[in-house]
Amino acid sequence: MKLLTVLMLSAGLLSPAFVGAAPAAPAKAAKAGPVAAPLKVTSVEGITEYRLGNGMRVLLLPDASKPNLTTNIVYMVGSRHENYGETGMAHLLEHLLFKPSKNFSGKNGQKTPVEVLNATGAHFNGTTSYDRTNYYATFPANDENLKTMLALEADRMVNANIDQNDLWNKSTQKGEMTVVRNEFESGESNPMAVISERIQAVAFDWHNYGKSTIGARSDIEQVNINHLRAFYTNYYQPDNAVLVVAGRFEQEKVLKQINELFGRIPKPARVLAPTYTAEPVQDGERQVTVRRSGGTQFVGVGYHIAPSGHADAVALDIVGRVLADMPGGRLHKALVESKLATRVFYNGANNLEAAYGMFGAVVPKDGQLEQAQEAMLKVIEGLKSEPITQAEMARAVQAEQAQMSRVMNDTARLASSHLTEALASGDWRLVFSQRDQLEKLDLASVQAAANKYLLASNRTVGRFVPTDAPQRAEMPATPDFAVTLKDYKGKAAVAQGEAFDASPANIDARTERVTLAGGIKAALLQKKTKGGEVSVTLKLNMGTADNLRGKSEAGAMAANLLTHGTETMSRQEIKDTFDKLKVKWMINGGPEGVQVTLTTVRENLGAAVDLVAQLLKKPAFAPVEFEEAKRALVANIERQMPEPQPLVSNAFSRLIDATPEGHIRHVDTLQQKLAKVKALKLEDVKAFHGAFYGAGSARLAAVGDFDAAALKSQVSALFGNWKAQQDYQRVADTNKATHGDKIVLETPDKANSFLMAVLPLPLKDDAPDYPALMMADHMLGGGALHSRLADRIRQKEGLSYGIGSQLVAPSQDPAAIWLAYAISAPQNTRKVEAAMREEIAKALAEGFSQSELDEARKGWLQGEQVQRTGDESLARRLGHYLNFDRTMAYDGALEAKVAALSVAQVNAALRAYVKPADIAIVSAGDFAKAGAGAAAAAK
Repeated sequence: MKLLTVLMLSAGLLSPAFVGAAPAAPAKAAKAGPVAAPLKVTSVEGITEYRLGNGMRVLLLPDASKPNLTTNIVYMVGSRHENYGETGMAHLLEHLLFKPSKNFSGKNGQKTPVEVLNATGAHFNGTTSYDRTNYYATFPANDENLKTMLALEADRMVNANIDQNDLWNKSTQKGEMTVVRNEFESGESNPMAVISERIQAVAFDWHNYGKSTIGARSDIEQVNINHLRAFYTNYYQPDNAVLVVAGRFEQEKVLKQINELFGRIPKPARVLAPTYTAEPVQDGERQVTVRRSGGTQFVGVGYHIAPSGHADAVALDIVGRVLADMPGGRLHKALVESKLATRVFYNGANNLEAAYGMFGAVVPKDGQLEQAQEAMLKVIEGLKSEPITQAEMARAVQAEQAQMSRVMNDTARLASSHLTEALASGDWRLVFSQRDQLEKLDLASVQAAANKYLLASNRTVGRFVPTDAPQRAEMPATPDFAVTLKDYKGKAAVAQGEAFDASPANIDARTERVTLAGGIKAALLQKKTKGGEVSVTLKLNMGTADNLRGKSEAGAMAANLLTHGTETMSRQEIKDTFDKLKVKWMINGGPEGVQVTLTTVRENLGAAVDLVAQLLKKPAFAPVEFEEAKRALVANIERQMPEPQPLVSNAFSRLIDATPEGHIRHVDTLQQKLAKVKALKLEDVKAFHGAFYGAGSARLAAVGDFDAAALKSQVSALFGNWKAQQDYQRVADTNKATHGDKIVLETPDKANSFLMAVLPLPLKDDAPDYPALMMADHMLGGGALHSRLADRIRQKEGLSYGIGSQLVAPSQDPAAIWLAYAISAPQNTRKVEAAMREEIAKALAEGFSQSELDEARKGWLQGEQVQRTGDESLARRLGHYLNFDRTMAYDGALEAKVAALSVAQVNAALRAYVKPADIAIVSAGDFAKAGAGAAAAAK
């Protein structure tokens, strides 16, 4: 279940024979008496595995460096376990686990699962894959939150309602089924997702890995509730689950708490039958073509590969990087640099059984698709005649190791994501053993893996060609991990950080704010972190409203090309150096400024900052790199032009645009933007960099384990005398009022529509009414899955997978925007708009209740705590605040104001600012195909 974000939607079986299976007894039905003590199984690098008496496994990963906890429960069931006619059942069940359960019913003072998750301020989600389903949450570490979260997971393990009315109520024509169907429709509107699914479907004859996890539309619509309940009863049991708890906690205390809650759930009498369908060896090339609406072309080439836990899997990951990494990969050089494609990639899956890997290339709409396909196959299957070099392998290994290093230092990510995927592959210890295998990998093993699997007879992209001597790629069996990992001990656990208090007051007390040479303002927060990590942001502010006129595309391209080479380093050398330094990095921006974000370890920070200085001050702006980036940007705009979401975003931005033509903030149509990008010249980009880049108004922030004195000295030496030729003065935020405007855009052959409601407001984020209006928005549509809009349009009526609202308020200008958004089937757009307006009217007329405010306030406050514990996001916040001399005292004051709000103040703020008659509605979809009635209603 993906949680969609806002301004734009950036855009997880059973046969009838199981239906009569006896349901598991609820947790409280367990016999009274002592529960067997947990059995310690193994311990690797700070993670300890225990097994409860009922067979449930528990992984504990203590980390006191951040005041957060992550719980992640993984059920070893996914779409691989579904039967004919029941595809998508595992994913549909994942959705229903967020509906009420016996002891979280939403009745008699109880909260529902979604209400509990929102009340803790948790970052949460559920995901379904081929071999597993998981539910994770990261939230502030305290006894109450952990007790509630564990109780929730224990209850919905065996006490979920799996109610027909939650799934689909025939009398009301509402339920979660239509939400999942809308998620399906959203995927069907993505050309690359569609063709990728079709390639995999053609590649597999029998195995369920050939079916999309979300399932067939017909199966989603007609799922049998009795089969779904039997599926739940069979697989959602303690002996088929692994619970991960990570973060700040006392291990013995938490283990005892887990055993008391989960250990009392009886072990079921049934024995899970293993799946046994094995995919036969593919014996010839296959091809599939999809002809649908879209802005770009795409070619994909897939190969059957070893199970993810097999020794060949690590070597195949390196082969994938050698071929598809950017910019040094062979496919990038052969297709992107030759202008045949704008992007290439490789996707492998984490699968327990023989898996699938896919290479892909995005080809311009007017490009040569057949030529791109031929070039791709020549490179991939030509590895046998042009073997991988030692340098290519070393570069790929270095990049993989850098990524692994970052994972090991991010406890929440390790617990919720990477341990989940390792479990899906067969054993959680694969996270560490495959890292060790990577260190020992040799060129012969990598080349052998490429020769073994990347065969013409094993691919799906093309045609069938009879041959008297077929080449066959035999798939190895899934390893026996009880044997291969029996004595595995791992390495020393990653060094822990300090127990840091992330309150605004303590952050301010620990932060040094100083002005460096040349006027650079800095905020430096030193603390001990896990693995010695440090996050740094450096923001260059540029230009004025006058001197930036007409320079939007040149400024954006200058920022884009910063990492494409310097006067002394190639694009590949830049990437290699960042990987060698184990740096997670991002450089983005445009004509008004560029921001660099780095996360690395203490000993590598100095070298990373030196490299950043070279990127910013001495970019190469090579013609070949400029043309490649320009083609990619053109292809991206062309891709957006037929899509509902970017069209709506562009239309609403133009609707409230108060700037004249040529202004740096002026919003062009996509067609105008495309024309300007095509007309852009390299000389314009070079001129922009020469005139506007400099550090005179730069802002620096660092959070983590670093030497402050050394960093200040280094930054002063590198940037202190670097001045821009053109002056800097912040461009003010503005917007234009709306008056009930309605814009309807037709997007033919798109199964999904996008709608946005927009209302500009004269408000800053320090206005007296801001806290109250912010909480009103949170209750109306800002809560994840739980709000007035989500409860009505998603949970009750099942019309939209993604629905919500947001209040976006600047800090320095009264130019806020309130907006609401929803995706839906085009024929349901009218219903979504009507329901949205009804809920807004109801909130204005009746107001919010005290209980709603109390719940929303608690969730928001705890969510703020979670946000401050991320060093990277905290560095960005501290750096942003330097622009207008704000400290974290603002955050503390805002939280205090929210804590003191009365429901009367919240309702009054909503009524003062939200005027339904002024709300603009912008929508896009295939309304004509949905029917004349839907199209007329949309207009």
